[in-house]
Amino acid sequence: MTDKTDRNNQSKSKEADVEEHTFLPDFCNARIIFLAILIAQLLSFVLTLAGGVSRPNFWVYLSLVSLFVTFIAIGNILVLCVSRKFLHKLHHAVAAITYYALSLCITLIVSVISILVTPTEALWAASPENVQTLNLLDIVTSDILIRNMAISAIVSAVALRYFYVQHQWKANIQVEARSRIQALQARIRPHFLFNSMNTIASLTHSNPSMAEKAVEDLADLFRASLGHQDKVTLQEELNFTRRYINMEKLRLGDRLTIELKIEEGISLNIKVPALILQPIVENAIYHGVEPLTKGGTVNIDITSTQHDLHLTISNPVGDINIDRKRPGNKMAQENIRQRLQLAYGDFSSMDIRHEQGFYKVSFNIPIEADV
Repeated sequence: MTDKTDRNNQSKSKEADVEEHTFLPDFCNARIIFLAILIAQLLSFVLTLAGGVSRPNFWVYLSLVSLFVTFIAIGNILVLCVSRKFLHKLHHAVAAITYYALSLCITLIVSVISILVTPTEALWAASPENVQTLNLLDIVTSDILIRNMAISAIVSAVALRYFYVQHQWKANIQVEARSRIQALQARIRPHFLFNSMNTIASLTHSNPSMAEKAVEDLADLFRASLGHQDKVTLQEELNFTRRYINMEKLRLGDRLTIELKIEEGISLNIKVPALILQPIVENAIYHGVEPLTKGGTVNIDITSTQHDLHLTISNPVGDINIDRKRPGNKMAQENIRQRLQLAYGDFSSMDIRHEQGFYKVSFNIPIEADV
């Protein structure tokens, strides 16, 4: 089972590496298509205005240029969308050359067709007496075709450079964010180990066999927590949290009750940041339930909308929690807040409330994939 899981993780890692090293954007994406069409229209205005606003039939000329550039843009979008998987497998240089050649070919085809079917373009391409008798040589050597190919070559080169620079910038941001996330995760582990060792120490004299089981559970927990995955499935995060809760139950017994509610229809394969739930539950137990003489219940509610997964962890608090707050609670919460900010930016938020004898921590995670 472990070997199968490792192979699956390696396969996912390879797919992620391919996607990460791809510098061409996804031209099948509606947002990218809209931006490409918008840029094409802006280019049409620039090309038309370059000839001066006093040009006869200015608006007709603008319409023709706009239509021409739009066809080239749509042609590029279609080709890049269809050939996306193929281009993503190529080295950067080979992918760039392939895209460059395809872009020039599309410009050539659209230009030749426009010269053949547009009388106005034919007038610019040859003398008036030869408009109706244009042959292949006239088209190939026409000024309009040469100009179109030159503009396409320049625009395609600039676009490729922009895509590559943007890709490198995003890659650097991702590396920096991943390093910061791993550093924040590393700060969780010593705190978790300290509490776990306290649990085991309290059991060594009263119940050695239970302490031995706790050591085995701790080994399993750290085997999972020392992994280098930035994100895991919701199922894996819940399993990790359950193991920690089992260890705390060994120490607190009936004083600790956990109520987990998962909204029906939520997929447990949704990706979430690793170690995002366990530290909040640990705080709820350590700062909320444990100081209470009778203990209490930690409620974990997981709901979802179309785009977000919502997690709420609440625990009871008493006067002792208000007057004598244990250190470390805000550090763990700020840790989680920073990790959510690094992973999702403004698409994720965290809310902390203290009301009616309960301490409640809520946060949402954008639903990325259901694998």
